[in-house]
Amino acid sequence: MKARTSASRNSVDTAGSRTATASAMRRKLGLAVMAVAAGLALPAQAGQTADWPTKPIRLIVTGPAGGTADTLARLLAEGMQQELKQPVIVESKPGASGAIGIQDLKSHGKSGYTFLVIQDGALSEAPQAQKVSFDPFKDLTPLAQLTRTGLVMVANKDLPFQTLPEFISYARQQRDGVDFASYATGLKGHTSGMLLGQLAKINMRHVGYKGSPPALVDLMGGHIPVMFDGVTTSLPLIRSGKIKALAVVYPSRLQTLPEVPTFTELGYPQLSKPGWFAVWSHPQAPAAIQQKLRDVALTHFRKEAVLKQLASLGMEPGQPLSTADMTTDLKEASRKQAALLKSIGYKPEN
Repeated sequence: MKARTSASRNSVDTAGSRTATASAMRRKLGLAVMAVAAGLALPAQAGQTADWPTKPIRLIVTGPAGGTADTLARLLAEGMQQELKQPVIVESKPGASGAIGIQDLKSHGKSGYTFLVIQDGALSEAPQAQKVSFDPFKDLTPLAQLTRTGLVMVANKDLPFQTLPEFISYARQQRDGVDFASYATGLKGHTSGMLLGQLAKINMRHVGYKGSPPALVDLMGGHIPVMFDGVTTSLPLIRSGKIKALAVVYPSRLQTLPEVPTFTELGYPQLSKPGWFAVWSHPQAPAAIQQKLRDVALTHFRKEAVLKQLASLGMEPGQPLSTADMTTDLKEASRKQAALLKSIGYKPEN
């Protein structure tokens, strides 16, 4: 009886061993198949990345033709075409404080043939001021900071003031307050005017436009008295005497407008943070393509001829920040913007 029991146990042990061996072989076979599949996929992907680009590339801008983002995108496109040997098409997608252009990138950017040139405020400021259909920290990735720039407060040349203190005195005399224009609702041009109103205790009423050019037309025409604008678009009009500059939102005086004081000099240090423009990618675009475009952008925007162009536009070159550094800056700016809007009682727009 004991012998039979021992034999039975041996049979069970042998069967178990065979089962374990078979399972191990199946696992090894599965791993081998996965390795082969991965090995086949990697060269294909690597080949696609190595050949990039094989067709025209799209650069989306979120403002109208002639605006600051459009100007920078065309400058970047020149460098991309020189280096990548493919046409680069700049497409304007204005409106919704950048959301239309961002949605285009979300829909078409995975392939690595659609990118976006936009200012940081569209990600750190606009989502605080209105409902948006994107996550600023998940749906797009900053690749390279192109420029740092400030805003300039400009006014209709025929109004009876020449300086910021004179404007504030003028505004206090207007029973219904003073309208001011910005290039987009919820961005720095908008909130800077709101903040000035709070600090100077004047009634500033916002009028939003789809980009700087149409707002500047109304400013020159006397339909809007003042505006917070990007230096690039206002600079030619300031130099030609068609509009006048009152102060700049920047840590220091701008080289292109040395005669125009900063808000800090005039007693409003809260209006000093610079903005920046960058080229952005869909986060799921191939990593090698993202790196290639970053390298092209940083190299091109360090060329002497490009630096001279940036200076003529009233801009300083961007800093070679990493994606992580730019994202950290955006998150901090977003936190401060939320606090600012809360402090001035701003209610987000639907």
